[in-house]
Amino acid sequence: MTLEPHAELARRLDDRRARVARLDRADAWVARGRLAVFLAALAVAALAWGARALSAWWLLAPAVAFAVLAVRHDRVFRAREQARRAVAFHEAALARIDGRFAGRGVSGERFADPGHPYAADLDLFGAGGLFELLCAARTGPGEERLAAWLLAPAAADVVRARQRAVAALAPRLDLREDLAVLGDDVRAGVDAATLAAWGTGRGGLPPHVVPIALVLAGAGVAALWGWLAGHGALPLVAVLLLAWGFRRTVQAPVARVLGALGRPAAELQVLALLLARLEREPLDEPRLAELQARLRAPAPASTRIATLVRIAMRIEWAHNQLFAPVAFLLQWTPLHAALVERWRSANGAAVAGWLDAVAELEALSSLAGHAYEQAGTTFPEVLDLGPDRGASIAGEALRHPLLRAAVPNDVTLGGAGPRVLLVSGSNMSGKSTYLRTIGVNVVLALAGAKVHAARLALTPVHAGATLRIQDSLQAGKSRFYAEITRLKELADLAAGPFPLLFLLDEILHGTNSHDRRIGAEAIVRGLLDRGAIGLVTTHDLALTELAGAGAVLANAHFEDQVRDGEIAFDYRLRPGVVQHSNALALMRAVGLRV
Repeated sequence: MTLEPHAELARRLDDRRARVARLDRADAWVARGRLAVFLAALAVAALAWGARALSAWWLLAPAVAFAVLAVRHDRVFRAREQARRAVAFHEAALARIDGRFAGRGVSGERFADPGHPYAADLDLFGAGGLFELLCAARTGPGEERLAAWLLAPAAADVVRARQRAVAALAPRLDLREDLAVLGDDVRAGVDAATLAAWGTGRGGLPPHVVPIALVLAGAGVAALWGWLAGHGALPLVAVLLLAWGFRRTVQAPVARVLGALGRPAAELQVLALLLARLEREPLDEPRLAELQARLRAPAPASTRIATLVRIAMRIEWAHNQLFAPVAFLLQWTPLHAALVERWRSANGAAVAGWLDAVAELEALSSLAGHAYEQAGTTFPEVLDLGPDRGASIAGEALRHPLLRAAVPNDVTLGGAGPRVLLVSGSNMSGKSTYLRTIGVNVVLALAGAKVHAARLALTPVHAGATLRIQDSLQAGKSRFYAEITRLKELADLAAGPFPLLFLLDEILHGTNSHDRRIGAEAIVRGLLDRGAIGLVTTHDLALTELAGAGAVLANAHFEDQVRDGEIAFDYRLRPGVVQHSNALALMRAVGLRV
């Protein structure tokens, strides 16, 4: 019997915490065992060299035991770190379900753009934002892909393909936990641009390096053997001088190759952990299977990366003081530089494709985690735009995903409903939250995620909002100027590939009522002429007259009730125009004499 998400995550959390406790105890026992073996070694040494009661060969026993315990200790340490990461993974998932996720995950602030038409207005990034609720990516490319999906709508067929992939990944809790266990090392290491550029670049190693290095290495081994056999040191000295001269001539190109290897090798090493796990997962859904095939063909990406990592590790041997003379004699560094170039020639062009596939799978996995964890969510129906179907949104019981006690409301724009909804209402009644609720669910829908609604059907639209327009002292712009600048940007956006969904909060409230009435009507009519749909909130009841008698614009409102001097809100959208204001009551409630 499958448990509901909260219960299943809580069960797994208890299990992982118990595993951490067991490994803590194992760590303590192994540490005590190593101490005991060390003391035993001291005792054996005293008996062997002090009392002359034992042979020194008896020291091999504690030495072997100590080595075995050291290996065991390392395994326990690694297993405990993985278990602790698993604990953190399940704790974070439960925090998202319970609404306690703010500040615990990746805020995505590096993707925040003040000039974006809706990112700041809809709280996409920052602590407690939508990105933090969604993101479970373990690499930078995965985070970037998820952010890109939230920042721009996709076509209907693309969204539907993402939905199918997300639905297939949603129940795969084991996969998401395993990717999280790989953990922070992967996220910290992978730089997509650096890796892709390195993969397609060339170090310029001259073609004569390999044959000359092989000849010198063979000659060096033969000369060394001859010297050891008593045939004189002159041949060996001659070979060493030739090797020194050769190394001087190829020093610059070899340094270019190996100098460019350092960071990519480390990044690819941690990326290989993630790739290996993704390659093992049985994925039958067509989009996921295609992405996985890109990681497996013609050979598994993780295997090919492991080859490069082994080369990089062997190159480091040349820096060991004991091995350095041997490495010099064998032309170790030039030959391994050639191996790096050969690897890059065979596999470098595929690096960008691996990163792209990983980014896609991680973004889909993040949306899958959201689909699994968030109760009361559903996949929206995404409709194709066409000559007979303009922009439309129809939803029932929409809730804001970032609010724990969100009140559900419906929305109908376009299609059989009005293309513009004029929302009036008193202060704090829920007008701005209603706009954000619609906007953030549209963003989720067109990224391929589940939405927080009982039902939602929509065509692709590009959102644009004026919910967080502010003045700028540094730029010398007033709030009104910043607003009309954004409105011009939205008008231009309405001419783009997708119809505009405009979310205009307190439109033109920085000017007088006469100019506001004329300006607001002109702006809304102009947006409608470009095929847009949207919502406009206002305190100015004169603007509600824009609806007139036609069916294109309609009025709706939020209201409140004052009981015994206290203002109560139900945050329910109602048809028509609000009939009263609570401004005076609010002023009196805070102690102003009005």
